[in-house]
Amino acid sequence: MSACIVIDIGNTSTSVGRYENGSVGSVGAVRGGMASRPENVDAALQAAGADTASRAVLASVVPAATPHWIWLLKRLFGLETLVLTHETPMPIGIRYPRPETIGADRLADACGAAARFGAPAIVADFGTALTFDIVSRDSEYLGGVIAPGLPLMTDYLHEKTAKLPQIELAAGDPGAVAPFGTSTEDAMRIGALIGHRGMIREVTAHLLKTTGPGTALCATGGFARWAIEGSDLPYRVEPDLTLFGLGVIHDFN
Repeated sequence: MSACIVIDIGNTSTSVGRYENGSVGSVGAVRGGMASRPENVDAALQAAGADTASRAVLASVVPAATPHWIWLLKRLFGLETLVLTHETPMPIGIRYPRPETIGADRLADACGAAARFGAPAIVADFGTALTFDIVSRDSEYLGGVIAPGLPLMTDYLHEKTAKLPQIELAAGDPGAVAPFGTSTEDAMRIGALIGHRGMIREVTAHLLKTTGPGTALCATGGFARWAIEGSDLPYRVEPDLTLFGLGVIHDFN
């Protein structure tokens, strides 16, 4: 299969990578999508080898940013772009009342999980929102759950209170978690982490009632490793699952 550029436009950042021979590489991030300076976007595409790719595949939850990326890919690298929607041919079916309302990133996650782990599967995507998506035993997208992501939880506390500060949640494994906070910042971090894990545990148990035994559990997104590693949550962290799913859809087409 020919190489393609895979792009996931999110609310907080945009991920760019190169999909070739069944794997994703040269992954970079552009903070805020098109909010970054144009040269940062250009650099991310250059690093992914856009000048030697045959096509681009794009998933976006920021509609206003999509035409800018399509134009850049065509103008700078001569690439045609496949924009993922519910009507795009893909290797899983969709059993959902209003498929046009499904986020493209969620469809990419579902395709990536089914291709990598088989069905049934549950994907937890840790972005600005925390989303859970179900692929049935018959390889059909069924729906899922949407909850506040870690950035929304901490930002809301800062915005709606007089004294709670803005805190940064470090990416990666948080390491050992203290039993309680000895500063306001530590207390907020522990609350975000332990509270998030409790929500993941309850939502997962609820969804497993539908998918049953043998369900693959995958976690992706910027805060997946921070939330999952060091816990007893049986999720496998796949940082580039969304981009991998876009590559799978490219091959299918």
